[in-house]
Amino acid sequence: MPAQLGSFDVRRAAAADAARVAPLFDAYRRFYGLASDLLLSRRYLTERLERGESVVLLADVPGGEALGFVQMYPTFSSLRAAQMFVLYDLFVAPEARRHGVARRLMEAAVDEARAAGAAALSLQTAKTNLAAQRLYESLGWKRDDEFVEYGLPL
Repeated sequence: MPAQLGSFDVRRAAAADAARVAPLFDAYRRFYGLASDLLLSRRYLTERLERGESVVLLADVPGGEALGFVQMYPTFSSLRAAQMFVLYDLFVAPEARRHGVARRLMEAAVDEARAAGAAALSLQTAKTNLAAQRLYESLGWKRDDEFVEYGLPL
């Protein structure tokens, strides 16, 4: 990829885009220490998109390569008594980083949630992912100091 990334689009992905997003999703999973499994990545994305269970926004060069994606899941906030989205996945190909791709994906996610009438967006990131934290905070996201998160692997 050239030092200066040319124009790119951010659009809502359809199930037919799963094959284009799958290598990025697989790389995202590897970033978090999981083994590569391109077939699993493609199947997972296809199922979510076909069933309307997630919203995937894809950044790509027109007629060219996929640069990054964001995936968010619709849910509800009991306290707000309203719909919200959990922004679960954000990944930009290493060669496309530092060209505004992640920022545009995050802005598009906010636009998508607002258009759906959502009351809020939430996300989590690794404590060590300082670059992502800087991006989120530069976009106005606030760190939650009120709640502690727990998990129970099943």
